[in-house]
Amino acid sequence: MSERTIRLAVDIGGTFVDAMELDSRTNRVRFRKASTTPARPWEGVLNAIEALGTDLSRVELFIHGTTLGLNAVLERRGGPTGIITNEGFRDVFLIGRGNVPPDHMYDFQYERPESLVRRRHTAGVKGRLDYRGRVVEDLDPDSVRAAARTLVEEHGVHGIAVCFLHSYLDPAHERAAAAIIREAYPQVSLSLSTDIVREYREYERTSTTVLEAYIRPIFESYVDELEAGLAARGFGGRFLIMRSGGGSMTSSVAKTSPTHTVLSGPAGGIVGAAYLADALKRDYLLTFDIGGTSLDACVIERGSAVAAYEAQLEHFPLLIPTYDIRTIGAGGGSIAWLDRGLLKVGPESAGADPGPVSYGRGGTRPTVTDAAVVLGYVDPDRFLGGEMGLHAGAARTALEEQIAGPLGLPVESAAAGVFDVLLAKTVGAVRQITVERGHDPRVFSLLAFGGAGPLLAPLLAREMGIREVVVPFAPSGFSAWGMLSADIVGDFSRTVMATLDDIDLAELDERFGEVEAEAVASLKEQGVPADLAILERQLELRYLGQEHTLTVPVGRELDAETVRVTFEELHRARYGHAMDNRLQILNLRVRGIGRADRPELVRPPRREGELAPRRRQAYDFGVRALTSFAVYDRADLAPGDAFAGPALVDEGTSTTVVPSGQRVEVDEFGHLLVTLDEEA
Repeated sequence: MSERTIRLAVDIGGTFVDAMELDSRTNRVRFRKASTTPARPWEGVLNAIEALGTDLSRVELFIHGTTLGLNAVLERRGGPTGIITNEGFRDVFLIGRGNVPPDHMYDFQYERPESLVRRRHTAGVKGRLDYRGRVVEDLDPDSVRAAARTLVEEHGVHGIAVCFLHSYLDPAHERAAAAIIREAYPQVSLSLSTDIVREYREYERTSTTVLEAYIRPIFESYVDELEAGLAARGFGGRFLIMRSGGGSMTSSVAKTSPTHTVLSGPAGGIVGAAYLADALKRDYLLTFDIGGTSLDACVIERGSAVAAYEAQLEHFPLLIPTYDIRTIGAGGGSIAWLDRGLLKVGPESAGADPGPVSYGRGGTRPTVTDAAVVLGYVDPDRFLGGEMGLHAGAARTALEEQIAGPLGLPVESAAAGVFDVLLAKTVGAVRQITVERGHDPRVFSLLAFGGAGPLLAPLLAREMGIREVVVPFAPSGFSAWGMLSADIVGDFSRTVMATLDDIDLAELDERFGEVEAEAVASLKEQGVPADLAILERQLELRYLGQEHTLTVPVGRELDAETVRVTFEELHRARYGHAMDNRLQILNLRVRGIGRADRPELVRPPRREGELAPRRRQAYDFGVRALTSFAVYDRADLAPGDAFAGPALVDEGTSTTVVPSGQRVEVDEFGHLLVTLDEEA
């Protein structure tokens, strides 16, 4: 048997699948892309691996990021899903919250998207706990059997979400109901709220459980197909899947907790960014990830990404740990269109099929990628390293007929307008996670990745006064690279709901211990020995009477005064003030971590000889006109190289656009550092 020294990471995006291979002996990295295959997504993964030419018998670790669960909800591809809850509460999920999304605040005709669950697929059963977890009414087994029979035999549901009132305090009723249902209908997929999240808020907990039940059959089938395809090609190593909140889990655990994977693709990039921030000694880093369909931005502060414990999937809340990412529908495939004479970009995307007009696959509406081709940023003959030629003439015609002509503009001005609109949307998203959170964007470095990130990042930096843009090696595959450094992670929580002054700290420590035991058991199941498990404790706190919370890390020794001081420091940083109100503990959290080996950053050799760039006409936003750009191949650049814009750095799968007034230096690891040109 050949020695297993290869680590392989694959990230599925809306347009392309990125595959990155790392040889742990030599630190050599190879990267390839393949088109996403929406109808059979595992085939796109296998195609990318095949394009890379990896010998799967030598792979020790395969780690995967996917938005399959997210897409299943957005595209409504799940099967019929049912809900079993307490009698009288069957409409909790259907009623939800009465709030209107901010982008529809003044839309008086707004209607919520169709629910994932029909009302006839909900059932109430007899049995009840009160708000302290005490039994008010015993669970009625006959009632459970009748509800399951109605849902399965009469309505044909494939999955059932079981969520009882206050069950987060005592899961006994849910577990008893699950045992009854499994005995009668073993073929039905069951999701229990207390197996997913042990926190209060009935609607949010029900929503999380329903999404789990809706996604699980699709996700299990996908992972099974992918595992079979990998095994048929000789893979016998470990199979891990990224978590939305960072870290990874085994494929077997992922199949039972698919909601934790819904944002796993963007999470890979943030894990890599946190590692890079530490290695490059950048205390404040802002991730800027633009792929084919979306733009994701996140703050990395002192080596750690800002975390959140509730995500939104369409309008459905999810109580899962995730990164505090701002996502907008703006990417390389975003469609440019006119709305009563106003130019707009996105959120609709051309996706992978048919894709932008320049792909020549039947797309007819111009996109950001088509605008980049017209502006001279993308060489049609060198796209994807020359493997996929672009149709520049078709892109120009589409922009001219649908945008430039109706607006009475030259086609280059219309294409520049597409970038202007995209930039304006981007500034708004970045301000949300910087200025509106008390951060000054001028102290940050901007880490640009994704296929289109380096196209726009220098313009964004100039617009917002950001001091530096960092473009890593193979930016279009950076999320896959980040996955290679992901730890195995498990997140566990309990609702406490008590004031800091009144709670018995010894009792709180005991509750931490119970949750830590769960974390250790989960890590052990995934191959992490108990003595190597790292446990991090946190408390979610707020002033008594507040709605929102702040998360405070706590040590092994619990001290009320230290907790309060730490909370007040965070509150001042976020909101500019602190108060004398009592503190309320909402939830305690434990993160269990099994450390993974990090890929080493390689220092390339310095240059011998002079740089000899090509030249090409392209649009310079520094002077807002077509001009001659110096064009550098990324592979030819070496540490110590420096040059001023206007310049393009082409690496086949992405292009860094440096307008006049900015300059590039190559650091010791080969990263591009784009800053303002002081001489200019």
